[in-house]
Amino acid sequence: MWKQDHMAFQVSDLDASIEFYVSRLGLKLMFREIDPEHHEAFAFLELDGGNLELLQSLDEENRPIPREARLVEPPYCPHLALQAPDLDAWAAQLERAQIPIVKGPLEIPGKVKWLYIADPDGNVIEFVEWI
Repeated sequence: MWKQDHMAFQVSDLDASIEFYVSRLGLKLMFREIDPEHHEAFAFLELDGGNLELLQSLDEENRPIPREARLVEPPYCPHLALQAPDLDAWAAQLERAQIPIVKGPLEIPGKVKWLYIADPDGNVIEFVEWI
């Protein structure tokens, strides 16, 4: 009945966040806009099975509002989970790209392997390999 449409993360710097997701994780930017009526800037990034929206709050004059990065701590929720066909290879690629792994790789033998990273604002992304 329901089909996932998108997930949203609040970010403090839309340009830096787009750079992280596009250049470092390989997502495709669909579009970005400013909604002056609701004082938000946003961008949509393409994912298979739903998209990722990045939202930046703006003040009454539509200038970015500074905010602190979220604290990244267990149980790492909410998070965006993305399938990785080869988690070990992806972990090595993250290391080469100097993207710190928050936790993992972890494994339930014979079932699933996963790891967590965080974007510049502390939004958590989980990468999962189903065995």
